[in-house]
Amino acid sequence: MGPPPDTVVTRHNMATSLDREGIRDAYTSVMSDNNGIEWAAFKFDEQNQLVVSGTGEDFSQFKSQFGPDDRGFGYIKIQTGDEMSKRSRFVLVTWVGNNVSVMKKAKMSTDKLLVKEVIQNLSVELQLENAHELSLDHLKTEVDKAGGARYGTGVRDM
Repeated sequence: MGPPPDTVVTRHNMATSLDREGIRDAYTSVMSDNNGIEWAAFKFDEQNQLVVSGTGEDFSQFKSQFGPDDRGFGYIKIQTGDEMSKRSRFVLVTWVGNNVSVMKKAKMSTDKLLVKEVIQNLSVELQLENAHELSLDHLKTEVDKAGGARYGTGVRDM
């Protein structure tokens, strides 16, 4: 027994594929030092393939990759440490905009598993849905929380 005869059934291809080579190249670029690439963004194209949608240095450009209708992933280098020791930490952001359908939101957890087959060096994973959460300060706070020890000048704020 199928749908009534006047009903049109639309089937969507929900299978995810990745541009593994492109994503791997962008990932490697973010991990490298002094090349002007601090982040990479990955979004779904019309064929539901996850592709590199951008790379760059400026955080505002990174943030502009993710809007209310978008779903995708971001990989960004965050500098941590103090005046004595600077370290690079890497954050994997899963972005699901507020206007994304329930089915596509639900699919992001399995899509993330595919992404993590390529992107393996990360300090923090975050799932964000609101633009106010996607701030450099918020990402730095999360990296600091995950990082443990903090050494400073020995001067305490009282």
